[in-house]
Amino acid sequence: MIELAKTYDPHQVEDAIYKVWEEKGYFHAEPNPLKKPYSIVIPPPNITGILHMGHALNNTIQDILIRFKRMQGFETEWMPGTDHAGIATQNVVERKLAKDGIKRQEIGRDKFVEEVWKWREEYGSTIIRQLKKLGCSCDWQRIRFTMDEGLSDAVLEVFVRLYKKGLIYRGNYIINWCPRCQTALSDEESQHKDVDGMLYYIKYPIKAGERKKAKGSAGKTTEEDHVVIATTRPETMLGDVAVAVNPKDKRYKGLKGKSLILPILNRELRVIFDSLVDMKFGTGALKVTPAHDPVDFELGLKYGLEQINVMNDDATINARGEDYEGMDRFEAREAILEDLKERGLFIKAEPHRHAVGHCYRCHTMVEPRLCPQWFVKMKPLAKPAIDVVRKGRIKFYPARWTKVYLDWMENIRDWCISRQIWWGHRIPVYYCKKCYKNSGALDGRGPAINGKEGIIVSKTRPQTCPTCGSAEIEQDPDVLDTWFSSWLWPFSTFGWPKETPELKYFYPTDSLVTAQEIIFFWVARMIMAGLEFRGDIPFKSVYIHGTVRDITGTKMSKSLGNIIDPLEMISKYGTDALRFSIISITAQGQDVFLSESKFELGRNFANKIWNASRFILANLKPEDVGVDLCAFFKKTELTLPERWILSRFYSTLAYVGRCLDEFKFNEAANSIYEFVWHEFCDWYIEIAKSTISEKTSQIILYKVLEKTLHMLHPFMPFITEEIWQKLPRSVDAAGESIMVQPWPHVQKEMISREAERQMTLLTHIVTAVRNMRAFWSIEPKVRIEAMVNVQEGPDEKILRDNSGFIKQMARLADFKVGRYAKPRNAAVAVVGSAEIYMPLEGLIDFQKERARLEKEVLRLENEMKGLTSRLADKSFLSKAPEDVVRKQRERKDELQMQLEKVRENLKEICV
Repeated sequence: MIELAKTYDPHQVEDAIYKVWEEKGYFHAEPNPLKKPYSIVIPPPNITGILHMGHALNNTIQDILIRFKRMQGFETEWMPGTDHAGIATQNVVERKLAKDGIKRQEIGRDKFVEEVWKWREEYGSTIIRQLKKLGCSCDWQRIRFTMDEGLSDAVLEVFVRLYKKGLIYRGNYIINWCPRCQTALSDEESQHKDVDGMLYYIKYPIKAGERKKAKGSAGKTTEEDHVVIATTRPETMLGDVAVAVNPKDKRYKGLKGKSLILPILNRELRVIFDSLVDMKFGTGALKVTPAHDPVDFELGLKYGLEQINVMNDDATINARGEDYEGMDRFEAREAILEDLKERGLFIKAEPHRHAVGHCYRCHTMVEPRLCPQWFVKMKPLAKPAIDVVRKGRIKFYPARWTKVYLDWMENIRDWCISRQIWWGHRIPVYYCKKCYKNSGALDGRGPAINGKEGIIVSKTRPQTCPTCGSAEIEQDPDVLDTWFSSWLWPFSTFGWPKETPELKYFYPTDSLVTAQEIIFFWVARMIMAGLEFRGDIPFKSVYIHGTVRDITGTKMSKSLGNIIDPLEMISKYGTDALRFSIISITAQGQDVFLSESKFELGRNFANKIWNASRFILANLKPEDVGVDLCAFFKKTELTLPERWILSRFYSTLAYVGRCLDEFKFNEAANSIYEFVWHEFCDWYIEIAKSTISEKTSQIILYKVLEKTLHMLHPFMPFITEEIWQKLPRSVDAAGESIMVQPWPHVQKEMISREAERQMTLLTHIVTAVRNMRAFWSIEPKVRIEAMVNVQEGPDEKILRDNSGFIKQMARLADFKVGRYAKPRNAAVAVVGSAEIYMPLEGLIDFQKERARLEKEVLRLENEMKGLTSRLADKSFLSKAPEDVVRKQRERKDELQMQLEKVRENLKEICV
């Protein structure tokens, strides 16, 4: 007899178990020629991050895979680490300093970077501690950081290689500029959101002397003195240099050879004709501002237009804006509109909903802006990355993400990699002040697009200029995009550019688990980097999980107050409950709709497992279970329930294995749940109670429990470890922890579809009898009779041979099998081709029962009438909350089913 505590308390065991796992080194892996490798690199969380439900889902999936493969005998490496998160971390530290009245510009770059490192030492490992709380079995001995020495060396190596290959260049282009963070952003970092803006209609005067005369409706001669322009950003008109119209637009054919005058600033503007102009937008006349709009920029290059930048880094107007200098962009907008109204040049403003880029970190509205930046040419890198996916060397799960990936890659644009912040990998470009000045290439922030004299690209700071020998060397002030280090993660974490044993053994990795929003940020770039720098794919499978939303389908966010804190759920329900719950409700690639009540599923399941284990161990004779399962059963005749439970276990085990290989985690979890709760606990354990002292029952209960714990371990590691530690060690369960036990082998000879079919027939008949008993309110203690009308054949033999089982489980005084006519006043149920009769004579007062049922029919009909009327009321449907209407409809369906059942019972009563 082995005792378990009466109830399972996860808080009593989880931390202690995790500590033992770490101390024993179970998470660590080394290159092992005797084993196949299986490796995953964690999507490195930001050092500013704290665990949220997205992390919980993502890392639970990874941990399931790692624990599963570890038990299958692979040398499993789950590489952990954190990302320095350039913009996000700099913002956090700037806010911290601001509380003390300090600006980063006041203390300088070096001192500020020191402050960031201090902050990282103090707070940067918070997310790691939380991942441990989730049960993640990462190889913490190898934890990496995107700015540690090795990874920094990899970043510099890649920059230098790409530059020498001609794939990194510096150019003056329109980029996404965040005025709050005061840095460039890549296209992927500028997240477009629909906003309710305005479309402003403004008169642009035609130059005096070029105006066309026209006759009005009254025969009077009038002068066409202006063109109407529609714009959403009037403040950028300060940088206008032209107006463009479509050559097919007949409304503007009279503008050929003419010039317009920019309102307020009175700058002369060219009129250009180009098919790029959308005739249907606004008035069909487009103001052209090459320094503040990507389309206008292209037009500017095409027609040789001046590029006038009218904004400072913080989106205030600069000196080119004349009287508006110093104003914020939106303040300037209002001032310009007022001035236009005073001059009679403002016509109207219309509501206009349009997509506007926002900074992915601070959510400030992005400003398209002309600015010299560093770029990577992506098309040469994209081609091989497209090919490996097309050829199936890398597979996406679900498969629909393959098309999303390919569409983006085939239309890829160059990647802006420079950021105007201080925290991050500084760009390894140096300028010789002497040569650089002599070359005439200075533009205020570095080299011009084609100026290369005096530019040195090197992993280390040069002491002197290789051209002139001058020691006046200055490094480019910008840092690299955070993703420039992250795209190297699958191989830099294993020591690249050094050819380490770990890199040779664990690369390529096997699976990547990530969210859909970073397919372009990260997944695609890692594939390109792996092929470019390692000559091989970085991983074989990419599993894209859905987004965690609240129960209404709204994305969780702090601002909406609908966040469910995973740490709070762990505190309330336990880690295993959180893990199992979130996995069981997450279909492959689908979004998760979550409420706190969902975690009760995992908690209740943990309690069910605990109680079943407690019962088995309390009745276990350790001396009876230390046998080889296959050898024992080869010489033992098993009953149908025994053959059935073994078949169901191994069928479930095989299915779970297939599901995990195919990334169908919820199907695997639900299959285990169904087996444990409804088959093992509800049926077999109940059946075995009458024979539990027998050796065969002892062995089956023990073996099924032990192997089920193994199967469940990747999903619920703590409770399975705690119970497994209490089991007597059998000959095939050596070792100190369940996590290093072998994954159970599927014993195909134990799987019997016929045994499963036969047992399904028996359980359905027992269930039918139980349902009839419940329907007629016959108490369990009352022993009743039942008979089954079945045709001669195999089912009749099965029922006769197992009539004792049916009597026991259905609490029957007698159970007859044969060919019977339906008795008078008997309840009836149908299971397959068999009819079950339960005589009710002497069990109920039929007159009294008929009166009760007639009264019940009347009550249900009245309630149904009221509900039907309410749901037909358009006023109720339009005003009532959706949840209320839904519940009313559900209640109506429920009433309909109850009415049908009660009416059926009335028909059965003969008085």
